[in-house]
Amino acid sequence: MTQPAEPMNLGLLLFLPYRFMESAVMAELKAHGHDLPLSHARVFQRIDPAGSRMNHLAEAAQISKQTLTSIIDQLEGRGYVRRTPSPRDARVRLVTITDRGRGLIDLSQPVVAAVEATWTSYLGQARAAQLRDILTDLADLTDPCENYTDLTQDGTT
Repeated sequence: MTQPAEPMNLGLLLFLPYRFMESAVMAELKAHGHDLPLSHARVFQRIDPAGSRMNHLAEAAQISKQTLTSIIDQLEGRGYVRRTPSPRDARVRLVTITDRGRGLIDLSQPVVAAVEATWTSYLGQARAAQLRDILTDLADLTDPCENYTDLTQDGTT
């Protein structure tokens, strides 16, 4: 008699649906002429709508400041982001999303909504809501930026 296969670990179970959604978004962006490397997209999605400090963004993306600087340089060169002085402290530069960058968001949102609708249809409303609640709890525990109430603050967070 053969032993049943071990169940997939939770990390992999979380990653597989994420990868599916991420791939769908990346395909949509590429279909509209935005051929972003995955590493750039992963940094881009962590930029706060009001702007993000470089050190907080590096921590949120879980990459070194040097790697982040290179990625932001490239995103800025392609017109998706810009570095602007913080309105609270002119010594601090914030990474902000440009109108061209907002176009990426506008292309992505319907794809995300469609994938979530498919998942909700498959799981049912109650289970999908339960899944969102559970994942929100896990994000509270695991997101490196969870401690930052406002990434645009004057550096006290």
